[in-house]
Amino acid sequence: MEATSASGAPCEAAGPAIFAYDGSDLAAYAIEQAAVQLAPGREALVVCVWQPSDVGFMPIEGRHLHAAAANEVAEAAKETAAHGAEIAARVGFRAQPLTVEAAPTWKGLVAVAEDHRCGLIVIGSHQRNGLLGHLAGSVAAATVSHFESSVLVIHKPH
Repeated sequence: MEATSASGAPCEAAGPAIFAYDGSDLAAYAIEQAAVQLAPGREALVVCVWQPSDVGFMPIEGRHLHAAAANEVAEAAKETAAHGAEIAARVGFRAQPLTVEAAPTWKGLVAVAEDHRCGLIVIGSHQRNGLLGHLAGSVAAATVSHFESSVLVIHKPH
């Protein structure tokens, strides 16, 4: 997995927060709600995980991509992460965008957190009910079960 950031610098040992950002309204809502829960001015990495075989996020401005064009997907992931970092900065975080190529998504989030010694991952989650919701699995559930530090899961009210 290759992670890239604007500065290329590793996170501080105290650990910034990682915001999982896929361009969705739910991911933006999670960042906004984290601002209510976390100290203002905290360092944050806004991470967009992408996959060349399955785009894995919603490109901004309704852009349509073909997963086979990995260079286009990587560029759109950078744009998406930058958009998420703008949201995070607007609500009070010192945010940097970061992209990572990984599958499944939770592996990319956990790898970035471990590589940068980050102690918190913030992620939005759909509230799924019933057997289908449990069998389908979710990025949030997988992240919680595989990350050894804290995960703040934000649910958007219906």
